[in-house]
Amino acid sequence: MPTRPEVGEVDSAAIRSNVDRLRERIAASCRRASRADSEVTLIAVTKTFPPDALLAAMSAGVTDFGENRVQELLQKAEAVPGLKTGGDVRWHMIGHLQRNKARDVVHTVDLFHALDSERLARELSGRAEQQGIVFPCLVQVNTSGESSKSGVAPEKVHRLLEAIKNHRSLKILGFMNIAAPAEDPEAVRPEFRVLREMRDRLSPEYPEYDLDVLSMGMSQDFEVAIEEGATHVRVGSSIFGHWE
Repeated sequence: MPTRPEVGEVDSAAIRSNVDRLRERIAASCRRASRADSEVTLIAVTKTFPPDALLAAMSAGVTDFGENRVQELLQKAEAVPGLKTGGDVRWHMIGHLQRNKARDVVHTVDLFHALDSERLARELSGRAEQQGIVFPCLVQVNTSGESSKSGVAPEKVHRLLEAIKNHRSLKILGFMNIAAPAEDPEAVRPEFRVLREMRDRLSPEYPEYDLDVLSMGMSQDFEVAIEEGATHVRVGSSIFGHWE
């Protein structure tokens, strides 16, 4: 279990220690899957955690940070700019996005993980075209079938990829999912496997896309996700503990 900061303060040493232990677990998962640990990007999810926690993770060598909410992302990216705005870290938007927030995300985010509709693709593409850029995205797939989760149903991914071909200012790099909650990570292994197999099946069909990224796995299940091919894992509480 990670060492947790006390409520109301940030324990920088504990966060650095948590990052070190987490990297050891990532490396062990990669060894079990005969993969190099350099193939896996750790995204520290800073949702609800103060900027000082982010800085502590940076001091431990973390270079990628994720947020679920646009406003919180904008506030932290102003304090710690990402590559898009001249900084040294990469910002990932990993939560559901309302179309009226598309301009802010395109301007700030280095990789958007939650593209789940043609309407959103159209909005993001238009904003990217206005800025004269090509905006990198992942298609979010609802592999759990839960109605509470965003994402495209697996059987509709092909249709969305076809539609996105019309949006030249978007660059699709792969897929993201959020597995169902489970006490035993083995219970959600099939969800990660489905996403990997989908990627492997669709890659030859869409040479115009670079479908190399699989963003899957969080604090409770990232080790299984890595064994099933995750290239990006999104981890919050295993780094920062629980902040109130």
